[in-house]
Formats: sequence, C-alpha cells, structure tokens
Amino acid sequence: MAPAGGVRTIDWLWHLFDAGATVTGSDELRDSKWDERFMLLAHHLAHWSIEKGRRVGAVVVGPDHEIRSTGYNSLPRGVNDAVEERHSRITGAKYIWSCHAEQNAIFNAARIGIALKDCTIYVPWFPCVECTKAIIQSGISEVVGYEPDQPNSNWAQDFAIAGTMLKEANVVVRFIPRLAELPDVSEEEN
Repeated sequence: MAPAGGVRTIDWLWHLFDAGATVTGSDELRDSKWDERFMLLAHHLAHWSIEKGRRVGAVVVGPDHEIRSTGYNSLPRGVNDAVEERHSRITGAKYIWSCHAEQNAIFNAARIGIALKDCTIYVPWFPCVECTKAIIQSGISEVVGYEPDQPNSNWAQDFAIAGTMLKEANVVVRFIPRLAELPDVSEEEN
C-alpha cells in the first residue's frame, strides 16, 4: 500500500530479506513536479545508451533542484563500443565492460570537480550493489526511483544488499509512481 502522495517505501525489500526498518524520507510530500521532471530526463538519457537490453539513465540533482550531473549505461569514455561482443549478455561481457548510469553520473561529476554531497539521484532502476557503493561514497543522500516490481527476480539478492547498505549509510530511498505516458526502455532492444 502506498502512503499519501503515491510515494512508496521499500518495506517489502527490508521485510523480504530481513534487512530492518523502512527507509523513507520525511519529505514525502515534496513537490512531485520536480520528481516527474527529473525522472522524465532520466528516461530521455536512457535512450542515449546503445546497450542492448536494459537501458538506464540517471540524473543527480542538488538541493535547489539544479542538475549537477547525468549519466546513462555505456562503456567507459574512449573505449570502443562498436565491438559487438562487449555488449553480450550471453557471455557476460556486458557486465564486465559496461558502466551503469549511476556510476557514469558520478564519474562525470568527479571528472569536472562537481561535488555530489547531499544531492539526490533519480534513476528508474533500483541501484545494484556496485552503484550503491558509488552513491554512498560520493555523498549522495537520496535515491528516487521506481519500486522494483520483481522482488524474486535475479536481482533480488543484489537489491536487498544494496538496500541494506543504503539504510545503514542513512541514504533516503523514495519510490515514486511510474510515469504512465512513457514507454519502458528497461528491456528495449536497439
């Protein structure tokens, strides 16, 4: 059941994996137009990815709603992404060669000296453990996204560990309603 304003917490994640109490912001009534705008931008950025399969965008926003950094999943800057084998899910090469959207947003900010302390990251896909480590270490204080809709998926254990890390590091996790008017780019093929 969603609290007032349609914002969901990760109760099911904590309960399912015995990770502890709910992580949620006391700011659940935050102006939803900003959430929608930044999530729309994250969806737009996802289309920049040439990844086959899951394409994700991320937007890091400062306390005054200013965009600090953006990212999308891709190979590292300067690495030849035209080599088809580097994108293979079957061989697992994709997982070795690619950077996730959250990582790229953080790396892009670091590259030009932009601090992300006390910022919010908008990402439609719940962060994996590796992205969670980067989120915590960069000082990002809030993750806003959609609730994972498959608690028993291949990512369930990873999400549970990431959720535990975020909770212990006092990073707020807020789920917002999915944007109905957008196509889901998370499993599109190029």
